[in-house]
Amino acid sequence: MSHASSIWNYRMFILSSIRTELANRFVRSRLGGLWMIINPLAQVLMYALILSAILSAKLPGIDHRFAYAIYLTAGILAWTMFSEVVTRCLNIFIDNAELLKKLVFPRICLPAIVSGSALLNGLLLFLAVIVVFTALGHFPSIHVLWLPALFLLNLALALGLGLTLGVLNVFVRDVGQIAQLALQYGFWFTPIVYMPAIIPESLRFLLMFNPMYWIVSGYQNVLVFSVHPPLMGLAAVGVLALLLILGALFLFRKAAPEMVDVL
Repeated sequence: MSHASSIWNYRMFILSSIRTELANRFVRSRLGGLWMIINPLAQVLMYALILSAILSAKLPGIDHRFAYAIYLTAGILAWTMFSEVVTRCLNIFIDNAELLKKLVFPRICLPAIVSGSALLNGLLLFLAVIVVFTALGHFPSIHVLWLPALFLLNLALALGLGLTLGVLNVFVRDVGQIAQLALQYGFWFTPIVYMPAIIPESLRFLLMFNPMYWIVSGYQNVLVFSVHPPLMGLAAVGVLALLLILGALFLFRKAAPEMVDVL
């Protein structure tokens, strides 16, 4: 409750920081905020051009000329938010070391700024995805109303994991390097560029232990297959996200007094 109170009391500082961060990211750029959309969509285009000829025949349930590109775009939308939050939280205290030393403010504001920025980026990318889907003749159904819940669950999981790793990374810098490698492997262990059906049945059960499998499947279900997301799997992910956030806040509270000295 003290963290929630601090975020509310410093809400103007958080909002101002998000606005300043976005302005600085695209200063002197003619395309400005469009780069937040161009980069992930360019990644989707690259995978689609290279892999669609190989995997397009293995997408059951999608009767569309651009089936693979649509499927891939939905997965990238989910993974982009998750990886952005985790990656930024890894170095959130290290990158803001001077700020922590010179200003007195609740440290919890830093992950709040990351969360707000990620939600804004995710919303802009989602709007771009809807435009792309419409241009391709694929119109999401009423199940798209599940997306706000999926966004928040995705953010909660990424924030709980990222903040835990971010605190540990202050004291053991190897954590950041290991986490970056784990994210790369995690991307390919999650069915984003392929369908789960292509994995040998004897190994397919391993996907059930990957939290992002359920979240990515949720995005794909509502945006691609027009069905409701896997509720039981997402409920388990929700419990995991809650435990990670509570553990991260506990660790953060214990480590906060020593952080500035270490930094």
